[in-house]
Amino acid sequence: MQLLSRSSWNRFPIPFVGLVIVLLVSLASHTSSSTEQEKSSLLQFLAGLSRDGGLTVSWRHNTDYCTWKGITCNQDRKVTDVLLASQGLEGFISPFLGNLTGLLHLNLSRNSLSGGLPLKLVSSSSILVIDVSFNRLTGGLSELPSSTPPRPLQVLNISSNLFTGRFPSTIWEVMKSLVSLNASTNSFTGQIPTTPCVSAPSFAVLELSFNQLSGNIPQGLSNCSVLKLLSVGYNNLSGYLPDELFNVSSLEHLSLHSNWLEGDLNGISKLINLVTLDLGGNEFIGNIPESIGDLKKLQELHLDHNNMSGELPTALSNCTNLVTIDLKSNHFSGKLTKVNFISLPNLKKLIFFSTTSPAQFQKAYTPAAS
Repeated sequence: MQLLSRSSWNRFPIPFVGLVIVLLVSLASHTSSSTEQEKSSLLQFLAGLSRDGGLTVSWRHNTDYCTWKGITCNQDRKVTDVLLASQGLEGFISPFLGNLTGLLHLNLSRNSLSGGLPLKLVSSSSILVIDVSFNRLTGGLSELPSSTPPRPLQVLNISSNLFTGRFPSTIWEVMKSLVSLNASTNSFTGQIPTTPCVSAPSFAVLELSFNQLSGNIPQGLSNCSVLKLLSVGYNNLSGYLPDELFNVSSLEHLSLHSNWLEGDLNGISKLINLVTLDLGGNEFIGNIPESIGDLKKLQELHLDHNNMSGELPTALSNCTNLVTIDLKSNHFSGKLTKVNFISLPNLKKLIFFSTTSPAQFQKAYTPAAS
């Protein structure tokens, strides 16, 4: 910026010059205040740790906080990233991190943090990504006031903690930009939340496996028009696969292993983009429909530990991208030679314990393996 010369300043009246000086002082004061708040918020977080993993060596009062370990700032010296995964941290997560008004990414995963997840972080007006997975966080997710404006959060990973309770609907109603929710390996109860399917048009990943969820698979999942991954295995779900689920043609990975689901799989062929289909450990009956041959992208097929029966469909030979077929602990019958395993060049694993004799299994599978 080019500075004004003495003669240039002389052309301005005294009141104007005074106003400029006041504005400059005010701007400097505001900048100083902002930077102090940034540093103070980080130090408050540090103070909440009972074990800091050596952060105090880097995070010193008399040093530039933008150079501290795990901290990234933008050109305005606002903290944008707090990335402290796998640092051996213990203690609680300070809500003062929510005072970092430019914070975009918060990663505190793979530590030993305890206590709750501050609502101030989840409802932040700036944070896009929160990853606090693999800690010892407890409690539930709190409701947000109904007057809360839309929030920009896109990715929330709270997996592998000790969270309990139901998912509050008001949180998802304001997460208009949510793309991915991973809350697996906790102790959440209640039903599968479907509010993000309506409130967040880009919602693509719902990972809720290893919890205590119950009830039916909700029809509201049909509103998840761009959902790519639905994983709710190892819960207490029951009932049938709703027809509405088969309308989510964007699904690439469907995993519902180890629940109490029942019925047949006649509508599964509508999910033409499936790469992984894992329905093992349930109570499905009937045969594998001939239409499974329409799943051209299928790589993983797990139907083990069900009550399925009948012959294998010849159309299974059309699923040429298959790598794994696991059909053990069912009641299939007939000859395996109905399936041309030679046409499955990528097949690496075929697990089949049933009424079919070992000789028939060997005859069908050995050419494909070779």
